[in-house]
Amino acid sequence: MKVLAIDDQQLVLLPLERRLKELGYEVRTARSVKEGIEAFGDFGPNLVIVDMNIPDVSGIEMVKFIRLEVQSTIPVMVLSGITDDKLIVECYELGIDDYMKKPLSLDEVSARVKRLIGPGKAPATKVSSANTIIQKRCVGVVIPCYNEEKRLLSKEFTDFVDRHSGYHLCFVNDGSRDNTLEVLHELKKGREDYVTVYNCEKNGGKAEAVRLGMLHMANYSDLDYIGFLDADLSTDLSDFDDLTKTIETSNFKIVSGSRISRMGANITKESARKIISLTINFIIRKILGMDFKDTQCGAKIMDKEIIPIAFNRKFLTRWLFDVEIFMRMRIHYGSTKAQNYICEQPLKRWIHADGSKLSMKDSIKIVFQLAQIGWNYRIKKNNNTPMLMIANTLS
Repeated sequence: MKVLAIDDQQLVLLPLERRLKELGYEVRTARSVKEGIEAFGDFGPNLVIVDMNIPDVSGIEMVKFIRLEVQSTIPVMVLSGITDDKLIVECYELGIDDYMKKPLSLDEVSARVKRLIGPGKAPATKVSSANTIIQKRCVGVVIPCYNEEKRLLSKEFTDFVDRHSGYHLCFVNDGSRDNTLEVLHELKKGREDYVTVYNCEKNGGKAEAVRLGMLHMANYSDLDYIGFLDADLSTDLSDFDDLTKTIETSNFKIVSGSRISRMGANITKESARKIISLTINFIIRKILGMDFKDTQCGAKIMDKEIIPIAFNRKFLTRWLFDVEIFMRMRIHYGSTKAQNYICEQPLKRWIHADGSKLSMKDSIKIVFQLAQIGWNYRIKKNNNTPMLMIANTLS
């Protein structure tokens, strides 16, 4: 039995192809409707699975090609994140056999395929036990790493990408002096399509590591959103997935995690660090002119269009780049629009990890670095157009 799967996002096609092959089906994939039409003639499939939301030419054109142009009666399944009733009705009127709404599990997809065309040949390999979820969006996550050999929770990262097909993790080795790079390459083995290791030979600080990682991931055409997360998982991956769900169902350009203590959440900080954080947050709010509760949480996700605005230029400081991102948003969009585009979302869990690279002494330095940011990011208005006055020499 042959299955042709058409979707523009590789992170959707890869797990689908692997699972169907494990079940004994012969599989061909295509990244566009044009490729799908060419493969249809060459491959002679018994089933076509097609996404609707494909750039340039919509997936419904593939359905029309099969049903109206070549007048084939082979089963057609739609696998799409589009839930518009009008489109769904149109698909059924054209003669599709099933409409599957993302997100959904590979187990469910497998069961529907079997119902339509029967089982594949006896599996040559053991079927994956992980019930992977096919997401309706694809997300890149940048994880800066500096001397994380002993703290990197590799299994938590690999288990997550095994269960969530729509994620691509980019670990940035920021000139580590221990065996972090070796640990990252080991973590990547067997998951090369879902895990990237970006190596910086010299330590440039967290800000530069995140910046380079974000710019690198912006080159991946199939990603809808890109974010960053701390390597120690003080914010865990399930909370990050909640940030993703918020941005994909809203008009926000950035969704930022917030470590606000509240009932039902596990938020822990050292008492001294908490006092300093409150002081720093007060200063940040004054500088930004925005009522942020927590700019410095290391978990943020953003629309790809924000990447050039926020990351094209180097940051002034090694740690306070979050503040600079929001300053750049304010300067680009104006204060009112920027505040409407940025959402703070309380986390369910945030645990201060032992071995944090930011010392109490560094926390004191932050106050002076904030003054530097406030001085260099001065907004002047000329015909109501915000202009950024930034120092030529970056520290």
